[in-house]
Amino acid sequence: MADLLLQDSKVSNSKVEFDGLEIDRDFYIFIETEVCAGLAIDVQEFFSSLALIVSALSVKNSDLLNKRDELQTQIDAWHTQNIANFDASKYKDFLTNIGYVLPQPDDFSIEVDNVDDEITLIAGPQLVVPISNARFSLNAVNARWGSLFDSLYGTDVIPNKGSMATSFAHNLHRVKKTAELACDFLDEVVPIKGASYRQIIAVEKHPSQLIFILSNGQNAALVDEKKFIGFSSSGNILLLNNNLHMEIVLDQESSYHKSGIFDVLLESAISTIVDFEDSASTVSGEEKIDAYRNYLGLMKRDLSFSFVKNGEKLERDMNEDLSYTDVKGRSKNLPGCSLILVRHVGLHMFTDLVKAPNGDSIPEGILDVMVTTLAGLHDLTSKRNSKKGSLYVVKPKMHSPAEVAFTVKLFSLVEKALNLQENTIKIGIMDEERRATLNLKACVKEAKNRIIFINTGFLDRTGDEIHTSMLAGPMRRKNEIKEEVWLDAYERNNVSVGLQSGFFKRAQIGKGMWAQPDLMRDMLDTKMLHLEAGASCAWVPSPTAATLHATHYHRFSVHHRQQELQESLQVDQEDLLKLPLMKSTENLSKEAISGEIHNNAQGILGYVVRWVDQGVGCSKVQDINHVGLMEDRATLRISSQHMANWLHHGICCEEEVRSAFEEMAVLVDGQNKNDPNYQNMAPSFDGFAYQASLALVFEGKEQPNGYTEDVLIRFRRKVLGLD
Repeated sequence: MADLLLQDSKVSNSKVEFDGLEIDRDFYIFIETEVCAGLAIDVQEFFSSLALIVSALSVKNSDLLNKRDELQTQIDAWHTQNIANFDASKYKDFLTNIGYVLPQPDDFSIEVDNVDDEITLIAGPQLVVPISNARFSLNAVNARWGSLFDSLYGTDVIPNKGSMATSFAHNLHRVKKTAELACDFLDEVVPIKGASYRQIIAVEKHPSQLIFILSNGQNAALVDEKKFIGFSSSGNILLLNNNLHMEIVLDQESSYHKSGIFDVLLESAISTIVDFEDSASTVSGEEKIDAYRNYLGLMKRDLSFSFVKNGEKLERDMNEDLSYTDVKGRSKNLPGCSLILVRHVGLHMFTDLVKAPNGDSIPEGILDVMVTTLAGLHDLTSKRNSKKGSLYVVKPKMHSPAEVAFTVKLFSLVEKALNLQENTIKIGIMDEERRATLNLKACVKEAKNRIIFINTGFLDRTGDEIHTSMLAGPMRRKNEIKEEVWLDAYERNNVSVGLQSGFFKRAQIGKGMWAQPDLMRDMLDTKMLHLEAGASCAWVPSPTAATLHATHYHRFSVHHRQQELQESLQVDQEDLLKLPLMKSTENLSKEAISGEIHNNAQGILGYVVRWVDQGVGCSKVQDINHVGLMEDRATLRISSQHMANWLHHGICCEEEVRSAFEEMAVLVDGQNKNDPNYQNMAPSFDGFAYQASLALVFEGKEQPNGYTEDVLIRFRRKVLGLD
């Protein structure tokens, strides 16, 4: 069948030539037989459109990348000339004169239509998951609902010691403590008049009213009866608080608690970003096609994954919607899955899946938007993901308003090619590059008819901060950089620009990841800060974390906070230009320098060895203290740039760095001793993963913007035998 489909194209064993493009044969067949199946567009129309867009935009894509390099060269030269006499005012004037800092645009408000409630009206947790892993992707999109009991019982929210220690059997003390915490939560956010959920023994189910029967024989109702919206198909109580649903499961016979509450199901991961970029490793054509195939499955709602657990073969697929009967007796549905957004790669990435007529690899971002939009046509027909008929693309690592304008033009061309209404493809802007932060308002204005999201990312943003100012002087230690003025200004500026631009109840303002999936007590204690800062969504590392973080959004109204901040939030733009340089009074001891180098080396090795040797783009990696952290390429960017900076300024020397890497390779080998697929780096220290780790540091100063992809891909290709 495939050979017949290729009859109008010039075909070799591995390539298809069509409209001047050289296309990977397996990719061509995938588009023809899987993505286009059931759509009005055929494979030849698709690749004809791709050829036109590549022709129209490839030169501009290169020009934008060259502009980045040109500006960095000018900044490096300025710092070289002024390293002994830094003047903040002259520095700002210089950045303005070279076009790095642009004039702020006049006030405006975004004008975006057909945006789903999960983005406009519901504040809640957001998951980010590598699309290359089907099982993880399904776990994430299915995390729209989560068990509060499981999330409390199975984490360190309840200390795992003494009478509360977990065991193979249920610990009844821990079960009762779980129920007590759940009752405390319910009493706080959906209180009962004059009573506690601890006192419930039954419920009278009236269509329009909820009556609790208490252990003292009395009846009670909710303080706010409007929060009761109906009963689920299972007969459970359905409530709504701060636009978030919860389902109280009452089962007097099965419950271990006197209240009869068996569980509380919370609407948890409101949206999920499936990621082709920072958390994914898709180097070979086969890996990239598989990632596209997973995304297609999400859009068609037929993605599934089979696995064996405890000797039993299980199949995971996407959740169906939840049905319930409302207070007026009407049957309704609630989403069973998160709203799916997709993150593409940045402008600096290129792919060999398709080559241009001159033989060059084409910009991978162009291919990403063409393929994911084509796949998204399946959902635009069914409207199972986006009820409003939109496609949501998160675009990372854009440096300027010009790069945003380029992306908007790309989206427009793709919409025309695939016969879509203008502005169907919405855009989320990752505010993770220094130049973008300084010009964020102008970036938002370029996308004002499409923008649904701005988000901060500390690690990437700090990596770019270090690289941009590489020659200005040695940077402070990584933990101390977090204390610098620019970082608080960056986080506040993101919220301020969003609110000034009309994001209130129209678009998301997001905050970054809680990276410690095993430390849920700490997350509960600290992540409320993101809501208090005005963020309507924040990233969490797991479905369990999403459920626990959802409790913050029940306890605190982000929209009320945003209304307050619209009037009061002020940001000193000058603070954004204050460099996190080592203070003149800082005299680091040899021990402090060694500790920082070893910490960086261990973090780099722990992540790179999995990326290069096994193609794992994001996973829980132990740090130097054996604490599991969710790591992606942003981690590498900050660590490698920090080491490169210290090397350049003589805080450490090459011999010290190499020695630290060798010591930490032994440590990382030990941390991975139970992984049957792991290949030790010591004692030979000559494997591709080890070489890549060194290259990230010793080539770090020269890598454009301090990005890590070039090095990682180079050595991963060696492992795959592609070079």
